[in-house]
Amino acid sequence: MNADISQQLQQQVQHACEQESSIRIVGGNSKAFYGCPISAEELSVGDHRGVLNYEPTELVITVRAGTPLNEIEKILDDNGQMLPFEPPSFGANATIGGTIACNLSGPRRAYAGAARDFLLGCKIINGRGEILSFGGEVMKNVAGYDVSRLMAGAMGTLGVLLEVSLKVLPKAETESTQRFHCSPVEAIDKIHACSQTPLPVSATSFHDSVLSVRLSGATKAVNAAVNSIGGDAMDNAESYWHDLKEQRLDFFNTENPLWRLSLASDIESVLAGNTNDDDFLYEWGGALRWLKSDAPAEVIQAAVAELDGHASLFRHVDQQCRFQPLTPGLLRIHKNLKKAFDPKNIFNPGKLYPEL
Repeated sequence: MNADISQQLQQQVQHACEQESSIRIVGGNSKAFYGCPISAEELSVGDHRGVLNYEPTELVITVRAGTPLNEIEKILDDNGQMLPFEPPSFGANATIGGTIACNLSGPRRAYAGAARDFLLGCKIINGRGEILSFGGEVMKNVAGYDVSRLMAGAMGTLGVLLEVSLKVLPKAETESTQRFHCSPVEAIDKIHACSQTPLPVSATSFHDSVLSVRLSGATKAVNAAVNSIGGDAMDNAESYWHDLKEQRLDFFNTENPLWRLSLASDIESVLAGNTNDDDFLYEWGGALRWLKSDAPAEVIQAAVAELDGHASLFRHVDQQCRFQPLTPGLLRIHKNLKKAFDPKNIFNPGKLYPEL
């Protein structure tokens, strides 16, 4: 059945290639808000689902791209394992293909790695209608670029994901979240102090004068870490981190545009004089900052660029500018990649940048 679906998808791509018409790739549609809006014929991969290979002792799972994310997480959880990058779903229909295409990771990302880091291999349909496979099902140290990882974060602009192989990890034996009342500067200092020790930190967040630090690992190690850093134990910590990942906390309930800022974790302030501390929520040790602001996109992106960071408009319907503008050199690289994988520009045109 899925072989037939794969052939149908390939035929649709070949037809679009012949007609030089555009395709909008859709999985569960849970992340349709992310990136620039596009208008094109829909190519649905949601029915191309199923686990192809999973051997818990090998810590690798291979699945079709349309497989629901919650099904994969349930299978792994039943075997005491997890996707290490703790991906958000933003909806019950989320698929693993959309998760990888967007390269979105949750609170654990800064301490375990991003979705891209755990992508071992993939199978895609390129812009010529060819089915190509990259990588495999094992971690390798090789010379050259790992082409499969190009698909993570490409937002479907380079090809249609058919299958992905992912590295998985055992779940922690125990977890504890400690909370501290402090200022933003004190929070960053505390996070940096923790990072200079072997403490099993797996997530941090800061908002409304409260720093939350999650510790994950063996019970003895977590207990020792709690005694070391102090703080107050958080009740319902698992729910808190899940709601943070899925953006269900009160902070995210806003009509203002939601910005995703990536910058050095030791930077104390951004847009000084134009924002309040309540407008920010810190994650990833301060390297990821969510900002609620109706300031012009150009102002926010210019301010962050001066700090050698980048800003993406993560969620809002009224502004067209989404991602930090590329430098001429980076734009040239993106164009060359797009030409190599999708020479007729049929996949999700303009989803990342108007020039792509």
